[in-house]
Amino acid sequence: MVKSFSLYKSFNIKNSHKNSIILIGNFDGLHSGHQKLFNLARKYKKKYSVNLGVLTFEPMPKMFFNKDIKNFRISNQKQKIELLKKNNINFVISKKFNKEFSKMKSINFIKKVLAKKLSPKFIFVSNNFRFGNKREGNVRELIKFENECKYKIIKPKPLLSKNKIISSSAIRRFLQKGKLDNANNLLKRNWEVVGKVQKGRQLGKKIGFPTANIDIKEYILACPGVYAVKAKIKKNSKYIKGIANLGYRPTFNGKKILLEVHLFNYSGNLYNKYLIVEFLKFIRKEKKFKNVEHLKKQIKIDLSKVKKIK
Repeated sequence: MVKSFSLYKSFNIKNSHKNSIILIGNFDGLHSGHQKLFNLARKYKKKYSVNLGVLTFEPMPKMFFNKDIKNFRISNQKQKIELLKKNNINFVISKKFNKEFSKMKSINFIKKVLAKKLSPKFIFVSNNFRFGNKREGNVRELIKFENECKYKIIKPKPLLSKNKIISSSAIRRFLQKGKLDNANNLLKRNWEVVGKVQKGRQLGKKIGFPTANIDIKEYILACPGVYAVKAKIKKNSKYIKGIANLGYRPTFNGKKILLEVHLFNYSGNLYNKYLIVEFLKFIRKEKKFKNVEHLKKQIKIDLSKVKKIK
């Protein structure tokens, strides 16, 4: 991680961060494909002795244009910034994506934003990058203005896994299908959710199985079911193993999606604390039980499976 790091919320960056390498994208999840991109960018950084920065957007444009999309993100904004910082970058521009910005003509984005405000030496983009009003701009247009705007476009080849491009979309699909191992493999780490523990209906406590309840907010809705997890309180270095249920709790006629985490050998008040939950293994899909006794029996089976996982 670099010693000095700047987070910008606008295009007004320091002069020392101009003439840099800038990577543009959502970088949701910062998966192994993104990591390959950063490895290449760091080689350019070393070769040309320049700073390395990222331009990303909040909310993600897809979520801005599709208000019906509620659960979409692999990582939340804070996680994304932390993951980016670990990639030895000097700055992040996290630009608010709003109606005004969405209507900007592609030529204005190139000349007024990229060339005038950011003045990068190199711009790294994926081949399918679109920008400007009604997504009118593309990589061909960026290349067209290379000489005039004094930047060079770099289009790295995407990283493949089993002949398929590694993408955030592929990871979301794996998570939705309960293929957690595949998702974690593409992420090169365990998928994790960060959330504030809230007071629930205390149904778990009533059946002798207390849980910390977390609203997953904008996170992608992984396959509802039971997972082996490990979790820690934010700013605490120690992980505790546990079991989690992600879903609607159909046995109790639940309507709202909730992540319920039961930590092994833990006693303490977690209310209003932020919990980082890492998903280790998918155990089974969520289902409705005839009654609480049937649910309790299943919990015992689930527990024995989870406790065997290293």
